[in-house]
Amino acid sequence: MRTSTRVEAAIHCCVVLTWAQGHTLTTGQLADLFGLPPAYLNKTLQALAKAGVTESVPGNRGGFALARSATAVSLMDIVAAIEGRDPLFRCQEIRQGGTAAATRVPVEACGIARAMGRADAAYRRELASQTLAEVASASGTGPKRRALAALGL
Repeated sequence: MRTSTRVEAAIHCCVVLTWAQGHTLTTGQLADLFGLPPAYLNKTLQALAKAGVTESVPGNRGGFALARSATAVSLMDIVAAIEGRDPLFRCQEIRQGGTAAATRVPVEACGIARAMGRADAAYRRELASQTLAEVASASGTGPKRRALAALGL
């Protein structure tokens, strides 16, 4: 299973927004913090805003902030905002092609599709069970101190 680097960037940005509670952060600030191109990161932050994870705050003191409490945001919310909610595995029914094809179309999913579906469900359950607040807390005080100092907060 592989996720895009945008998922990593999204989670890191959300953790920093959790630490910076009460402050909005610009795309430029977050891009500098992680050494990422601002245009790349802006697409990520906009996807999070569209999903209701972050909010875009206009004005001179604008930027991005969490749209809801970090205890109400799961890792699955963030992953789904970036990667979408499509299943990780899509059965193409290749068992119906070639010389091994059945004479009639099977009515149930094959064992492979069922196994992959169970794995996908477990992955989603695990991500849904972890909140952004828990991840931010588990990141430790050192990274939090460094990030907030680099942001001047």
